[in-house]
Amino acid sequence: MLILAIETSCDDTGCAIVEDGRKVIVNNIVSQIEKHQEFGGVKPSVAKQAHLDVIDKLIEQTLKDANLTIEKIDAIAVTLGPGLVISLLVGFNKAKELAKKYNKKLIGVNHLFGHICSNYLESDLEPPFTCLLASGGHTQVINVKTFTDYEIIGTSLDDACGEAFDKVGRLLGLPYPGGPHLETLAINGNIKAFELPIGKVGNYDFSFSGLKTAVLRLIEKLPPDYNKSDLAATFQDNVTNTLLKKVCKAAKDHNSNKIVIAGGVSANKTLRKKLMDTEFQVFMPGLKYCTDNAAMIGSAGYFLRDIPQDLETMDVFARDPSSIKLKTASRAAL
Repeated sequence: MLILAIETSCDDTGCAIVEDGRKVIVNNIVSQIEKHQEFGGVKPSVAKQAHLDVIDKLIEQTLKDANLTIEKIDAIAVTLGPGLVISLLVGFNKAKELAKKYNKKLIGVNHLFGHICSNYLESDLEPPFTCLLASGGHTQVINVKTFTDYEIIGTSLDDACGEAFDKVGRLLGLPYPGGPHLETLAINGNIKAFELPIGKVGNYDFSFSGLKTAVLRLIEKLPPDYNKSDLAATFQDNVTNTLLKKVCKAAKDHNSNKIVIAGGVSANKTLRKKLMDTEFQVFMPGLKYCTDNAAMIGSAGYFLRDIPQDLETMDVFARDPSSIKLKTASRAAL
């Protein structure tokens, strides 16, 4: 089954063709990082226009790269949310237009479910497993039971993990996006140079807002020539230890021997190394599938292919449905 997938949830325009949820035929991404750097973060109106500027050519190029015509495509998958509504609408409207014009099945995908499915790409991973999803907008621990049945058992109560990385990166004077630059800065830093608090929340939930504030207060007290590498390393060690502790506890409590990570923060090398040193089987997406991409949406579309969806009532959404603890991917997609 060949699926053409479109992803425009935030600041990257993605288009991919995926076969049977596993094999990536083509995965194209147009980044908007340079357009948003002057704002220190994503400016929604700029993101929308950037998506509009490239989406038609990107879809055309993706089909050309795959040596396919759209008539050969079996279905179209598109991100419905969560994300920036004005960005999501660009991809959704285009996908809906194509589905109607060429009489193709349209599959709406929850962006977060897509991140889980990034681990199925070019891999033979199968559920059940415990998943840590850590990105700029979300931090969740997910009990994945089957390909279409999962339960969110932990979530961020304030700042998401990736958001905290970006905000602390900004405090350190690093360019947007701050997370990857902070990781580079931390390489030669001393993880014991400073003391930073750990958010105390129950079970598998997360809180990084207090940590971010603590870094701000610390910087205000430090001399101008303080060692930024040391602070970056201390912060990164704090966050990755918290993520490690929570997901390992969840896996043990749910008798799971497999831990899977997903989302932009899953590219962090320190987190990856710490997880590989645990007693669990650890699965990680390829680095190119960690951040937002359409290939993961194509994979998710394949696994959701038999879930009934109404083209006329389908719509985008901004808010993360995890707040109401959706149990299944099918409900999340709708």
